[in-house]
Amino acid sequence: MKKLLTVFVVLALAVPASADFSKVGSAGAQFLKIGVGSRYQAMGEAGVATTNDAYAMYWNPAGLASVEASTVSFTSVDWFLDVGLNYFGYARNFEDVGVFGVSATILSMGDVEITTFEEQTGTGDFYSASSYALGLSFARQLTNKFAFGTTVKYVGERIANLKSSSVAFDFGTQLETGFRSLKLGMSISNMGTDMSFKGSDLDVNYDGLGGTGSNAAVGAQLKTTPYDLPMMFRMGMSYVVPVGQKSNFTLAGDVRHPNDNYQQMSLGVEFDYNEQFFLRAGQKFNYQEEGLSFGGGLSTKISDATKLMVDYAWQDFGRLGSVQRFSVGFGF
Repeated sequence: MKKLLTVFVVLALAVPASADFSKVGSAGAQFLKIGVGSRYQAMGEAGVATTNDAYAMYWNPAGLASVEASTVSFTSVDWFLDVGLNYFGYARNFEDVGVFGVSATILSMGDVEITTFEEQTGTGDFYSASSYALGLSFARQLTNKFAFGTTVKYVGERIANLKSSSVAFDFGTQLETGFRSLKLGMSISNMGTDMSFKGSDLDVNYDGLGGTGSNAAVGAQLKTTPYDLPMMFRMGMSYVVPVGQKSNFTLAGDVRHPNDNYQQMSLGVEFDYNEQFFLRAGQKFNYQEEGLSFGGGLSTKISDATKLMVDYAWQDFGRLGSVQRFSVGFGF
């Protein structure tokens, strides 16, 4: 455990240092930065220490260790300009081994008409674009207070006839400090190889003499510039404050160090009554447009062995408007 903690301390020091020289907006695969799970969105994305369900595979894979049996979750996000993002996660606890999980994140959009300089109103032909990430996760309680988790995922993007792909890893920890209900969490996401587009749309006929020679043009392919994945380091804490016999306030805060932006922070709060009804709110700091968020949830038994969780989140995006998210999950 000491070695794992040492690794994360080194990462905590290294990533913030690189953030000072980060090239804002330089990383690709930006869909990986769209959070999932309406609970965490409503709390301003303060999820690294609070996550304890199938969405832990996104926020902090160590949170999977809190899954007692099996859980499955689905989130639908209505993004901007008719872009949609859907997330599916399933996790199962194998006694004395750990918790395994699989996840899929898919971003899609409608067909877009192709325009050219000559035909600026449209050619009548269309193209589409999509992005996806398929993940396999594992988490385990290494001690009664310390959990570790990891995810390996295949990331892909497509636009028209061009494709790019990468393999990435996430790592995370959660620690019960022993001071009342204080919990600490750390994670690093999207550590992987560069991505680069390839495909038939890059094929061209090349004539180095510009048609002045006697040789015919030869087949060639345009070269694309590789781009980084949006690596993210998160560290945060959560603290549960009892309010009466059946209610609790959960306070949470995260600090983030992305490799393509400045350091960011978020604060969130959750009120629950009888672990059945939930109200949530959050605030993000040092974001260009994102800010206030709020939402609610319901957790209820639909059978002796099955629990249904329904969550909703609304988030303000300033000049861009707002985004709504819905999540449904089952524990069994």
